[in-house]
Amino acid sequence: MSRIGKVPVALPDNVTASAEGSVLSVKGPKGTLTMPMLDDISYGIEDGRIVVKPANGTKRARSFWGMHRTLVQNLVTGVTEGFTKVLEITGVGYRAAAQGRNLRLQLGYSHDVNIAVPEGLEVKTPDPTTVEISGNDRQRVGQLAAEIRQWRKPEPYKGKGIKYRGEYIFRKEGKKK
Repeated sequence: MSRIGKVPVALPDNVTASAEGSVLSVKGPKGTLTMPMLDDISYGIEDGRIVVKPANGTKRARSFWGMHRTLVQNLVTGVTEGFTKVLEITGVGYRAAAQGRNLRLQLGYSHDVNIAVPEGLEVKTPDPTTVEISGNDRQRVGQLAAEIRQWRKPEPYKGKGIKYRGEYIFRKEGKKK
């Protein structure tokens, strides 16, 4: 039995939810997000909260129960507060600059890396070594952050590369003479 799945998702005053057909949609101040509903999970909207329960006793329904409750919580959080990921760039000459709907990275390659920012996401560079990605869809924010990080993963000897804020990079000792 899912401990997370048992807890109902509270809807703030400025958020409305509706379940039409096989789509759950949540509307709030930061936009509207939708999620396809599973047949194995039942979604109930009552008294300003969304209750997620397994529709039957199958193993599939029980295993998806907690995950779908968390996905519903992410929808509600996305339309009220939004999500933000912060990347930090470490390395001599490594820098980033946001230019309209593009992000230009200089990462030690012979060319600059240009990344197009998808609709619905916002990228800011408060300083040349910090990139802030924000939006209302948690999956899309994390996906763009992972694609940016993929260009230069942090290496363990000098710590150069792109890392998430708060991420610990296990450092290794170099060769001994």
